[in-house]
Amino acid sequence: MIRKLHRWPGLLAAVLLIVLAFSGSVLSVFPAMERIAAPTATQDQSVAELARLVIAAHPGVEQIKRSPSGKITVWWFEGNTPGAARVDPATGKDIGSADPSTVEQWFTTLHRSLFLDDTGRIVMAIAAAAMLTLTLSGTLLTLRRVGGWRHWFSRQRGPRAGRLHTQIARVAAPVLLLSALTALWMVASTFDLLPSDEASSVFPAQVTNQTGFSVADIATFQATPVTDLRDLTFPASDDASDVFTLTTANGEGYIDQGNGALLDWATPGPWTQVWEWVYLLHTGQGVALWGLILGLIVLSVPVLAITGTLSWLNARRGRPRLHGTVSAARAQSVILVGSEGGSTWGFAATLAKALQAAGQSVHVAKLSDFAPQRYQTARQIIVMTATWGDGAAPASAKGVLENMAHIQPTVPLAVLGFGDRSFPAFCAFAQDVETAAVQNGWSLLLPLDQIDRQSPQDFARWGRNLGAVLDLPLELNHQPAPPRATALTLVSRRDYGEAIHTPAAILRFALPKQTFWQRLIGPRFGRFQAGDLLGIVPEGASLPRYYSLASSHKNGFVEIAVRKHQGGLCSGQLIALEPGQQVMGFIRPNPDFKPDNRKTPLILIGAGTGIGPLAGFIRDQGAQRPIHLWFGARHPDTDFLYGEDLNQWADQDALSGLHTAFSRSGQRHYVQDALRQDAQSLRDLIANGAKIMVCGGRDMGAGVCDAITDIMAPLGMSAATLKSQGRYAEDVY
Repeated sequence: MIRKLHRWPGLLAAVLLIVLAFSGSVLSVFPAMERIAAPTATQDQSVAELARLVIAAHPGVEQIKRSPSGKITVWWFEGNTPGAARVDPATGKDIGSADPSTVEQWFTTLHRSLFLDDTGRIVMAIAAAAMLTLTLSGTLLTLRRVGGWRHWFSRQRGPRAGRLHTQIARVAAPVLLLSALTALWMVASTFDLLPSDEASSVFPAQVTNQTGFSVADIATFQATPVTDLRDLTFPASDDASDVFTLTTANGEGYIDQGNGALLDWATPGPWTQVWEWVYLLHTGQGVALWGLILGLIVLSVPVLAITGTLSWLNARRGRPRLHGTVSAARAQSVILVGSEGGSTWGFAATLAKALQAAGQSVHVAKLSDFAPQRYQTARQIIVMTATWGDGAAPASAKGVLENMAHIQPTVPLAVLGFGDRSFPAFCAFAQDVETAAVQNGWSLLLPLDQIDRQSPQDFARWGRNLGAVLDLPLELNHQPAPPRATALTLVSRRDYGEAIHTPAAILRFALPKQTFWQRLIGPRFGRFQAGDLLGIVPEGASLPRYYSLASSHKNGFVEIAVRKHQGGLCSGQLIALEPGQQVMGFIRPNPDFKPDNRKTPLILIGAGTGIGPLAGFIRDQGAQRPIHLWFGARHPDTDFLYGEDLNQWADQDALSGLHTAFSRSGQRHYVQDALRQDAQSLRDLIANGAKIMVCGGRDMGAGVCDAITDIMAPLGMSAATLKSQGRYAEDVY
């Protein structure tokens, strides 16, 4: 429900919101310009002095008005000819036209009413209400996604449009909420829909019926500084019963023109004060800096509209279209999906279709939307979730463990994990979900089961077990949808390892040419970084293999390091690739394996083809910070990937330290042995705030982790300590 409240007002009112935001942003500049251009009165100048100077310049003055920015405007009659001008409070003389600029008038009318008078005001009020709905629903969705207020500014993952949408919204939401509320208040006030203060100042019934008292001698004027003035209206020149009307920040009163006596004074009521605050907060009039901040943040609305629409389109394209599903309140089977790259949604769709064919009503949603209180007719809840990185929740499952701790158990629950058994954290998040469920009293429909490498056979086996428990005939014949890929043309290769029968190569592909629109919504080769993953779909297979990128988009090419594995379908095809030939590939972001932006040292540790992303980091960051590399390989003559580059980077001071370990030559030791030999240097670097990044095989990664723990023991630290501080990142395979 919250997602629909956020989606449809945004999609339907996008154009109106952009017009409202852009025009409001333009208008926010004028108070600042007026503040800069308008001469201001001194703190000790009184209204009496200002009135005297203005009368000297314009004897027929009718009104003096001061805007919140300090601009003084005067209206007068000379004979029967009216006049108006901005004046200098120091001299009372004219300095410019009293009329606002044509541009300001045009944008004001556009912003308030779309040039449609009251009808336009109603339309813009609807736009403001849409912005209010979007801000509130977006805040709730963000809280659900990040896992609560404590994680409001936590790092985001997922497609670029969605990340940018969330990042901007988290900063802009409070200001947009305030802007929408104040806009609705002003519209309601325009149509007299709000209470107002009763008129408390009463026009005097008795006056002296005399004229001619000097304004310079009126005590009330003398006691009122110009900086407090709002409006001073002079009595009609031919009416002795008329009076001066003075409005200031503190109230309104009447002064006898015959003797200068204050006849009546009233302070503003609460509704008037609220209106003044609403006007200030919405327009920035009187606080130019706030107006500029408001205008700048409101400019985020067009960006949010575009990124929100793109995110919605990406989500529709990334998820299979499910027909016949029902709302959460009407479903017998609720399927909740935790996915990072989108593949788990395909399995969920296959299960949903099979359950529907067996007569079940089904609801499918993100795991982060877990809300059992809404599943009023559910008989079972099925959680299908992948694992991100080192056991973390995938993008669509954020906050579920925290939420589960506060939700009362309802119907039985089953958890199915998806992952790659070659990784240490295989289905670790799925295990965490099941553990949390059991600890909080949920009964299990089935014990935790795991799908290795998106195996259709594993999924079909699990489906038969589920069908037996539910007493339903479930045959889950899942065919994974191939990822959307782009043709990559090999332009060069550097070969290694052939002499020792372990061929490896550095493969460089041309950067695909894409239109701006393709970069926004299509396969993303527009912007990528070293350490991201290049997915390659080998011929004869539907599932991709992933390789860490040794280049970034700004290098102008796509580069990976590959070693041929015995029986490896993808690695065999890549090693056999010749310049000019193509493979199909796509980019998957890997945000957890990125250097930070600090100037502190960077410790890179790798072995074999794990040097790939580390070489990319040196390319991109070597001139910005000290970088020290520990690299392990079999033989320096055949396996020293990027050897020439590394030596060149060291000569150019892009690489501060190069330490190597070769297991088939000379001393015959491994990279973890080299680390222990340099223990003191590593301790010094880490004490100076260094971050460690490790890439290579799983066994190497475990050995490095143990070595770092041993090295840091004298300082009371370990690899786990550094990981908890965000100073130890791994990409192991």
